[in-house]
Amino acid sequence: MDSFIILFCFAITLHNIEEAIWLPKWSQQPSKFQKSVTAGEFHFAVIVITALAYLSAFYYLFVPESNLAKWIFIGFLGSMILNAIFPHAIATIVLKRYAPGLVTGIMLNIPINSLIILRLFENHQLAWKELIFSTMAVGIILLALIPLLFKIGRRTIPF
Repeated sequence: MDSFIILFCFAITLHNIEEAIWLPKWSQQPSKFQKSVTAGEFHFAVIVITALAYLSAFYYLFVPESNLAKWIFIGFLGSMILNAIFPHAIATIVLKRYAPGLVTGIMLNIPINSLIILRLFENHQLAWKELIFSTMAVGIILLALIPLLFKIGRRTIPF
């Protein structure tokens, strides 16, 4: 499982780098999917989210017997799979222009995270109820956290 956790960190890092490079400029175009965001506030938020993802992965890596560690990590896995679909894929289709994060979401996050989830199911370490609940809980927390992180980033990072 250790190598899978490293792959998760690799995938989310590349995904968030792709977003960090192109999403702030992309967000300046009028859209239903993204409010305008400056590079500074987005970079602050994406660094915090990436750090939380790493913390969840290493918490599970070092304390695999902890249900809380497992649920948080699984929540990140599921949330990042959903994130590749909405907003990235949906925004690309509806807006008819590329939404930053789509390629890494589809080519890295979905397959790597799905592989980890599949392995957990195969090893009888995960039930559907845990996957659904964890994904919903972590997803809701992340969605609530993002505007707060943008606000903090806006106040602390002068761009």
